[in-house]
Amino acid sequence: MSDETVEVVRIYLTEGSAHLDALLRRLHDWEKVRGVTVFRGISGFGDSGKIHTSHLIDVTQHLPIVVEFYDEPDKVEQIIEHLQVEVKTGHILSWTAQVRVK
Repeated sequence: MSDETVEVVRIYLTEGSAHLDALLRRLHDWEKVRGVTVFRGISGFGDSGKIHTSHLIDVTQHLPIVVEFYDEPDKVEQIIEHLQVEVKTGHILSWTAQVRVK
């Protein structure tokens, strides 16, 4: 087995924003990343400092959404440059990781 160096990206959004569908289409159709996972938070807060929490009877649109993907570092660098126009400053994190390959 060997390791492959990749760059992992995590993007923080709000559930009610129109960004999610467009972002997924972009990552799938244009950027052709290896795969994307979207996590829906049950509570959180952002710039406003207001805490948003999910309750069984709520149909809130203000919960946190985290979009995560990884790919080759050079490819990810270009993707982040493209996304910085669409995603709020400070809402994109990235770090280097290792993937086990056969």
